[in-house]
Amino acid sequence: MEFSFFYREEMISEAKQTHYDLLVIGGGITGTGIALDAALRGHKVLLVEKNDFAYGTSSRSTKLIHGGLRYLKQLEFALVKEVGSERAIVHKLAPHLVIPEKMLLPLREKRGYGSLLTSFGLKLYDWLAGVTGKDRRLMLTRRQTLRREPLLKKDDVKGGALYAEYRTDDARLTIEVAKKAFAHGALVLNYCNVERFEYENGKVAGAVIRDVLNDKSFAVKSKVTVNAAGPWVDTLRKEDGSLQGKRLHLTKGVHIVVPRDRLPIRQAIYFDVAEDSRMIFAIPRGEKTYIGTTDTNYNADIDGVQTSRQDAEYLVRGVNESFPGAELKLQDIESSWAGLRPLIHEDGKSASELSRKDEIFESESGLISMAGGKLTGYRKMAERVVNLVEKKYLPPFKVRGSLTVGARLGDGAFINYKSVRKYLLALKKKFRRIGLDESQAHYLVNTYGKQSDLIMERFNEMDEPVLELRLLLAELWFAVHYEMVGSAQDFLIRRTGRLYFDIHSVRTFGKEVVNELANYLKWSEEKRDSELVALEEAIHRCVGFKQ
Repeated sequence: MEFSFFYREEMISEAKQTHYDLLVIGGGITGTGIALDAALRGHKVLLVEKNDFAYGTSSRSTKLIHGGLRYLKQLEFALVKEVGSERAIVHKLAPHLVIPEKMLLPLREKRGYGSLLTSFGLKLYDWLAGVTGKDRRLMLTRRQTLRREPLLKKDDVKGGALYAEYRTDDARLTIEVAKKAFAHGALVLNYCNVERFEYENGKVAGAVIRDVLNDKSFAVKSKVTVNAAGPWVDTLRKEDGSLQGKRLHLTKGVHIVVPRDRLPIRQAIYFDVAEDSRMIFAIPRGEKTYIGTTDTNYNADIDGVQTSRQDAEYLVRGVNESFPGAELKLQDIESSWAGLRPLIHEDGKSASELSRKDEIFESESGLISMAGGKLTGYRKMAERVVNLVEKKYLPPFKVRGSLTVGARLGDGAFINYKSVRKYLLALKKKFRRIGLDESQAHYLVNTYGKQSDLIMERFNEMDEPVLELRLLLAELWFAVHYEMVGSAQDFLIRRTGRLYFDIHSVRTFGKEVVNELANYLKWSEEKRDSELVALEEAIHRCVGFKQ
């Protein structure tokens, strides 16, 4: 079977008939990472996600594989060491998707840390993360800093620093991990919601699952059940009757996207907001610049998180204070996204002070819940969970250790970033010949890697005269056949990122995408119309700020 909705009935039939070693609940980076780790070790794995893969936190982060420089301030050296080291590993696994990004850190008069402390901190950061060679931190003079970023407010810049991070697409990374898990034998299903747990002798022995798309329920059996539901972790712990002791503390992070010409920074930059001394990023991505993030407590509807006007105004003020020439306005914002961090509550700590460390909760029923953590550390989080499962819940299995360090993603064609650049140059030449913009080649390679070959084969077979639409429909063909796409939002948000970074194409071609999906998935006219309405609502959520 391919990883496609076309095989959904067969997959659900298989789920009903199989007794699994692990049932993993949650299709974000944590859940898919656990599914891949367990499948590579030879376990029978079923993963279910009530929405689409990467629907929650895993499509709404700052989209960086980064080492967490600010966690040095909280003295979380072990966390910095682990995720710092993981950056290089994840880059090797998907060099087309995890891309080196030099980050500029301006130093200001009477703000933040001085040059000596910053230099020491970044040197410690590099040492903990195992950074070598030209990626090590570089301290800059005032003149060098302003030459690198002329838009910076010049009055109080006294110097700067360059250090290494990696840019990614969080949702694409999650999808590729899910696909890899499926390729290694895990059964991976989206739009399947856990209604209740099933018990034998007081222990979780499976669950009753509702197929959201046809409103039919079915039961599955498993030896171990892992709750990796992100912001919904405590919802499932409550369903299990084990919500006691430690609990989640949800914080909201918001990002805004503006046209590159409205904030034409030359590189990614990490700077402080004068009004509260928090640090935020501004990161170029294609023809856009995105800015974030906020960090505020969140106690409202988990499924209804959205950017507020207050969130957007805060980020705009932060940008204008550091880049006064930009004169950014709310009207410049083309799109935005808001996500929740499922952190672990600590009495007396503010949202920004909470630890990003992950932790495993075990209930008396045997339900294993994973909370906290960072996108960058997904492999190590998965390893800890599967080690625990093998050691305590699946005798006579021996703890063999994770095999994911060798599991290349995105069809595994690229051995390093140099091979990505070589492939990209060849594709750019092809795009020039056929009249497509070179930026589309960058987008295609950074999204799909060498899987772009399949998309271009489909592109060449089609007779759509509008080249931009033809490429979009070729992508859709690929996503439907190989990436379990079941709705326009699956494709336009979590497979391509277009709603955030190319909202114009969504507005222009959204109807064509829905119509093509209707043909592939044999939707009724009523279903097609409801998809169009849902897409319009998604567009409004991106641009219509809550008061």
